[in-house]
Amino acid sequence: MASRIITPWLRGGAALALSGLAACTIGPNFLPPAAPLTEASDYLDTGLPTRTPLPLLARTSAEEPAVAWWLAFRDPVLAALEERVAAQNLDVQTATARLFQSRAQLGTAAAAGLPTLNGQGSAYRQQFSKNGTIGLLSGSLGGVTGGTDPTAPLTNGFESYTLGFDASWELDLWGKVRRSVESAQAQADASAEQRRDALVSSQAELARDYVQLRGTQEQIRIDLANIKVNEQILDVVRIRQQRGLVTGLDTANAAQQVEAIKAQLPQLQQQEIQQINALSLLLGEPPLALSQELVSGRAIPPVPPRIPVGVPSTLVLRRPDIRRADANLHAAVAEIGVAEAQFFPSVTLSASPVVNAVDPGKIFRGSSLQYMNVGPSLSIPLFEGGRLKSNLVLQRARQQEAAIAYQKAVLQGWHDVVNALAALKGDEGRRGRLARQVADARQALALSRARYTQGVEIFTTVLQASQTVLQAETNLVQATAATSTDFVALSKALGGGWEATFPAGPTPPLDLSRVSIPPGDLTPVGAGASSN
Repeated sequence: MASRIITPWLRGGAALALSGLAACTIGPNFLPPAAPLTEASDYLDTGLPTRTPLPLLARTSAEEPAVAWWLAFRDPVLAALEERVAAQNLDVQTATARLFQSRAQLGTAAAAGLPTLNGQGSAYRQQFSKNGTIGLLSGSLGGVTGGTDPTAPLTNGFESYTLGFDASWELDLWGKVRRSVESAQAQADASAEQRRDALVSSQAELARDYVQLRGTQEQIRIDLANIKVNEQILDVVRIRQQRGLVTGLDTANAAQQVEAIKAQLPQLQQQEIQQINALSLLLGEPPLALSQELVSGRAIPPVPPRIPVGVPSTLVLRRPDIRRADANLHAAVAEIGVAEAQFFPSVTLSASPVVNAVDPGKIFRGSSLQYMNVGPSLSIPLFEGGRLKSNLVLQRARQQEAAIAYQKAVLQGWHDVVNALAALKGDEGRRGRLARQVADARQALALSRARYTQGVEIFTTVLQASQTVLQAETNLVQATAATSTDFVALSKALGGGWEATFPAGPTPPLDLSRVSIPPGDLTPVGAGASSN
């Protein structure tokens, strides 16, 4: 009998379910935006006439940039540090935690398209008072029932056992859930690109700090060498003074030059410590943790002789910030579909069948079945006070904002590459001239020292030549470091430093051991997560 009653409802529900499976998806479909870089042959070719030609650097090529661009420096210490960024940098770990959050939100959005099922069960004993209303009925009904007490089971106590479940399923007739899942997936993709962006930025920052550290150490070496040279000059001046060939003025000038150079060392040593600490922080290490690895000075990593930069049309595929902007735009378009679907009726299938018996041995019999609220329910939005329309306007405005942000990200990437190329070209030219100046200044110092020793030149010429050498060598070190830093900026602008699969490094991408959170508590969706 029960099956005869429930079967029509099940048939109706099955028909609605099938119609739900064949339902349409409301809202616009996302189409990848056309990048404004596709027509340019290189980064400096805008297609517009210019007063002077702007060719790329002679050492650049249209080949795709290398993923591990720092290997072009041929510095094993830098390469070893870069390999640790993905696993140890705290910004990357923060982005990884946010990626886990977005994946969990994706699982939540996907769960909305599935039925919900909640089990229930109860077992209790109940007894009515013999002096209450039920007890009074006993005397009134005694004569009618021939002396038997029909209320005795109630006043003597009885047990009740119930097992059942509540089930409900909102049919995704208009694609609201599908659009929500699409949006959540795009947001998860954006979080993944944000993590890649954090990796690229951290790798570039580490290389930049490393170059600056080597520049500071090179400056310390230059100052020590110049102190030695000027001490030798001071010795010569003192000997000439003892012989009565010069006055004490030359000795005082030579001595103050030595002390002036020595006065620069404390500040340079302070910079060295701060730069080592900056590298330590990038790798999530305490202050001076990398001292043993970095205290020994090395030459500034030189710019490689050949620089592959690719073509502008591939920039949107490599820069994580552009890819993140694309994913955010995708999510915004999907949210429009969610907002539009809210204007349409919603259909929910529900059922609450249970089995109930006072005898536990009879609870699984067919006669113990009872059910209620079995069938579909319809909800039609009639009046929302403008909430649905305002929400749709909001989502469309957010889509426009995301589209503008994407366009800006693409243009920003183009500007970054061109600016980095211009800086690299300018600093390389400056470095070449400074290198020639250093050679000429050293020769001038050697000649002035020889002429001063022979007594045919005044000491002021030697002093000026020594100061010129020190300043020229300082400028050369700064220009060399700036050139290498420009290469780092160019590599970052090109989006280098990540692969299609995020580098795991020597440890898992998300290491929560330091904050005492079991990694199992953040299991990604699809990797054995609970169905709840």
